[in-house]
Amino acid sequence: MSLALTEVPKDVEVISQIIEKTLTSGMIVEVHLVKYPQHYEAALFIDGHYKHGPPLPRPLENPTETSAYWMGVRPKVGLSQEEGDEILGAVNVQNKLHHCFFIDKWGVTED
Repeated sequence: MSLALTEVPKDVEVISQIIEKTLTSGMIVEVHLVKYPQHYEAALFIDGHYKHGPPLPRPLENPTETSAYWMGVRPKVGLSQEEGDEILGAVNVQNKLHHCFFIDKWGVTED
């Protein structure tokens, strides 16, 4: 069951839920497919609140059996290999299907 989503950026349209899971802390984590004016991304919501962070899951430097990817900034949320692959696939398919050109530059600094 999807929660009411809040704090969604103004230029973003929430399309559909990709994954939902409950953390051991009891918080509900949802990742949604979202559309910006020129491309699709994944957006992280914790207990219905939008959380800033990378637009796609990032691989962990030291993956474990339960976590291979992460999303979000304060808090970071660990994602399994299957969850990360599902999110990446959903976003990549939509960008390709709609001929959107998307380069993930989150966290890249300009020199």
